[in-house]
Amino acid sequence: MAAPVRLSFLGGLGEIGRNCAAVEVDGRIMLIDCGLMFPDSDTAGVDLVLPDFTYLRENAHRVDGVVATHGHEDHIGALSYLLEEMPLTIIGSPLTIGLAKNRIGERGVMGQASFIEVSDNDRIDVGPFDMEFFPVTHSVPHGFATAFHTPQGVILHSGDFKLDMTPVDSRLTDLAGLGHLAKDDGVRLFLCDSTNAEEAGFSASETSIGQSIQDLFRARDGRRIIIACFASHIHRVQQIADAAIATGRTIATLGRSMNNNVGLARQMGLLRIPDAKLRDIEDVEDVPDGELCVISTGSQGEPLSALARMASGDSKWLSIREGDCVILSSHPIPGNEMGVTRVIDGLVRRGAEVVHSAIARVHATGHAKAEELRVMHSIVQPEWFIPVHGEYRHMAEHARLATRMGLAADRVMICSDGDSVLLTDDGLKRTDDIPAEYIHIAGSVGALDENVLLERRILGQDGFVSVIVPLSIVGPTAELIREPEVISRGWVDGPEGDELRKEATLAVREAVEDALASGKRSRLDFERAARRALGRFINKRTRLRPMVVPVVLGAHEGPDEDSRS
Repeated sequence: MAAPVRLSFLGGLGEIGRNCAAVEVDGRIMLIDCGLMFPDSDTAGVDLVLPDFTYLRENAHRVDGVVATHGHEDHIGALSYLLEEMPLTIIGSPLTIGLAKNRIGERGVMGQASFIEVSDNDRIDVGPFDMEFFPVTHSVPHGFATAFHTPQGVILHSGDFKLDMTPVDSRLTDLAGLGHLAKDDGVRLFLCDSTNAEEAGFSASETSIGQSIQDLFRARDGRRIIIACFASHIHRVQQIADAAIATGRTIATLGRSMNNNVGLARQMGLLRIPDAKLRDIEDVEDVPDGELCVISTGSQGEPLSALARMASGDSKWLSIREGDCVILSSHPIPGNEMGVTRVIDGLVRRGAEVVHSAIARVHATGHAKAEELRVMHSIVQPEWFIPVHGEYRHMAEHARLATRMGLAADRVMICSDGDSVLLTDDGLKRTDDIPAEYIHIAGSVGALDENVLLERRILGQDGFVSVIVPLSIVGPTAELIREPEVISRGWVDGPEGDELRKEATLAVREAVEDALASGKRSRLDFERAARRALGRFINKRTRLRPMVVPVVLGAHEGPDEDSRS
């Protein structure tokens, strides 16, 4: 009887981002990715969202490392945060490791990390983990599907992939290798990218975008072009650079991650841009408009990105002016639509023409659509299947696709963050859950408590109302020394607001006087009386629920006389 293998999902199931799973063999743990997620409009002031590391923290002595399937932030962006808590061995392609090192170095935790670089079709052992790496095509070079050869058979993780028959670097998804794996060893459990499971047909080849971008450049002769894409999308950057050079333009990069990634990719020979065609962003003022192409970050409308700063007129390096053409060579990630729309609107207000994926062929997805998933399932032919990487509806559709491909419904399991499954001789079954809360990071403060986020939501929706209650308590004598004062922000305004504040003051005064008359003497009692009276009044008169903060001056800190007796 073979030893069981456990898989636990810390993130990435039911959302786009936070991809992180743990494979356990012989008591040791190997992670598959450790990514972050960007906040949405409901998480005010949050910079990043991380997986919950509680389970890893409790089992740090058993963690052998992380397989980084590719270099996107939603797969490697949280590594530096986990490295603050434990040393890690990071396994990935040279480019993936190079991109990870940029972030790890920024947080000053390089001393906690060791690295193992792997190439296409390598097979290595790390502790009890026997891992094989198959090349897959994605929107960042050198991604992998990873096969774990375990006591319970092969567990295959697809990574993010598409079936691009004409990729920019000619590196194809290794369907032949995966076919041999399925035929020779068999795939006991398949974990597969679900992002585009709802999209019919096949995804467009990345090379099809290059000609479209070049056509846009030629049609805008004599005008400045600023084009935004993911900094990690080296193939897209290559095609933009090719289009710029073909139309006689000089190239400047803008945004820290774009500068870093372009430099790294050129150094590794993955990006071919002649030195003579590159110009520092500080030195572009003398470049004629028709001879300049700026490749920028910010295609997802990130508030502090280079493109967002241009849209708000706050860029240190480049001011948008009438006649500029801005191209967003991307498609909004779910949740980012409002941010992207805000940036587009800001750019148009400043006189730019904005070209985006809804009106021109400027982006091709890096994720397999339904027909590509069918091809993958027909080759892998797994015994068990768990859809991963996507919102719940994507995974549910992928599960249906798997059953239509002939897999029995009881061999398909849809999981969520925090789920753990056990693979045994008898099959796949659920086991004890693990913590998988969203960990919200804000600046240098670190993780934010859920109560803080709740308070921010309340403040953003209904505002803030405070009441100051001045008391005098000397021995048995207690009295209000002046009227309570109600102060508000973001609640009500104008003459109507003044009247409501007067009425609220009366309601609080009556409640405090009742508390005094009943012998109350502690600050807590008066705060409770003021909060209840003010809250009831606000809800009754305005149907709003602002944050209510009572401030009581002059009362004792301890329990009142009634509670002491």
